[in-house]
Amino acid sequence: MRCIPEEPEFGDGQLAERAVWDALRQSLPDDVVLAHSVQVRNGRAEHEIDLLVLWPHVGIAAIEVKGGQITIADGQWYQSDRHGKHKIQSPVAQSQSSLHAFKNWLEKQLGSRLSSRCAYMVSLPCTAVPNGWAIAGCPRSLILDQADNQSPAELVRRAIENEGGGASSLAPAFLERIVRQISGELGTAVGTSHNPKVDEDAQDHLTERQSVLLQATRSLPRIRFTGGAGSGKTWLAVEKARLLSKQGKRVGLFCYNKGLGQYLQDRVSTWRQAKPVFTGEFHEYVRGLGVPDGTGQAYFDEEMPRLLKELASGLEPHERLDAVVVDEAQDFAPLWWEALLACTNDPDGGDVFAFMDDRQDVYRRWGGATAELAYGPTARFVPIHIDENLRNTRKIAETFRPFAGEHFTPRGSTGLPVRFVNCQTDQALDVAGDCVDTLIAEGWANNQIALLTTKERHPVHLDFYERGATEEYWREFHAGEAEFYGHVLGFKGLERSVVVLCVNGFKDMERAAEQLYVGLSRARSLLVVVGDSGLLEAAGGRELKMALSKAEAWAPLGG
Repeated sequence: MRCIPEEPEFGDGQLAERAVWDALRQSLPDDVVLAHSVQVRNGRAEHEIDLLVLWPHVGIAAIEVKGGQITIADGQWYQSDRHGKHKIQSPVAQSQSSLHAFKNWLEKQLGSRLSSRCAYMVSLPCTAVPNGWAIAGCPRSLILDQADNQSPAELVRRAIENEGGGASSLAPAFLERIVRQISGELGTAVGTSHNPKVDEDAQDHLTERQSVLLQATRSLPRIRFTGGAGSGKTWLAVEKARLLSKQGKRVGLFCYNKGLGQYLQDRVSTWRQAKPVFTGEFHEYVRGLGVPDGTGQAYFDEEMPRLLKELASGLEPHERLDAVVVDEAQDFAPLWWEALLACTNDPDGGDVFAFMDDRQDVYRRWGGATAELAYGPTARFVPIHIDENLRNTRKIAETFRPFAGEHFTPRGSTGLPVRFVNCQTDQALDVAGDCVDTLIAEGWANNQIALLTTKERHPVHLDFYERGATEEYWREFHAGEAEFYGHVLGFKGLERSVVVLCVNGFKDMERAAEQLYVGLSRARSLLVVVGDSGLLEAAGGRELKMALSKAEAWAPLGG
């Protein structure tokens, strides 16, 4: 556990604070940050938070500690200690105002609103408080008394989750930004183009603010969330699955491609509470129910869902799903939807949530018609549009704007210039490799970089493919220990700080624009485009040509 400061000094008048500090340090998880005596100035008013808890994936708690025997009479708080009984200000009001001041100060420092859940609490380590006690503005759950102080961690968590104001949990990346502020390590200002880590922290925070969409639509049982690249759809899909699971529902969290499926499984594996009964690729779910494997696209698109639908008729109620969440839902064949809903307890009215971007229909196996347009039940779902781009810098977002639609709105920081390396198509693979080497020489970590091709696989990728080592391939990607070599078709829904998009041709020019859209939108901080300018214009149109004309012309070492 991290403590700020690491060894705080408690004076003679702070023995109660020390007792609560020790109890929290012993009971809180290792990834929590615990701070003592956080000084805050809000205008001319000065405040102090006795103990501040920063809990990743949960939220923030500001705790006011009052030692001695605490009593209340006619609304007046009293403290009895070795100096006798005397009036004190309401510790509830103190905690409220300190937390309010802290949030205002932090928002000014970071340049973005704090939407994480925050709770004000009071600790009375020498006072017994009845379980049914409450006062205006402070339910019993926000008070830690002498018995609660024995092991307070779980009570702090519940207070944040059940009583805390705010729309989302505390993102670990945003927690780190708070830590830098309260510890005095200010670092680079938010939004500069010289610190990608700061840019990505801000992107994470903006993404978690999207949870307000889930709250606003919680009474709607069937929704298709439609948004462009970088709008936070995958984060929303995972969060929706978490909320449904906490309600005790049997949830299935689905996608189409293997890389995204592994990512979803990794996210779910960290949850301590209820989890979906299935997370991953649709076809793995089907196989898990006993449908035999097959070969050929027609089998997977038509025969397999037919067999699943037949099998579903014999499922017991406890084997069926209560809710379905699908990420990258535009990749789902029409018949998959019918078969999947047949596996639910309420095929006609149960909870179903599709997160999709019909402009990323790179597979185009159904004449370009995604499930959103005319096929399957999602055509009847309530449409919710997500127009803001949150996961890319503006420099990157402006590059793929021509593919994203008229309502597309970049919200990220300016970021680093996009780099463009103009070369012949047959040289693109070698030049892209030089780009990776040069980026590492510049100081980028190798595990921040992904090289994505549009036609033939990179030799490293091809080696995994020919060995049939798909599981190992994706494990290495998600472990984040080295640079990654992939194809745009397999990288949907995924991202890295730096992407080198190697445009080494297209197998089908009709699919080229969608492939470029995916490839250009996978980078969070730096995008490098490698390829022939004529081919890029033919595939992406004049608007892409204009966007790349604003990029930084670049020549990697050895290129």
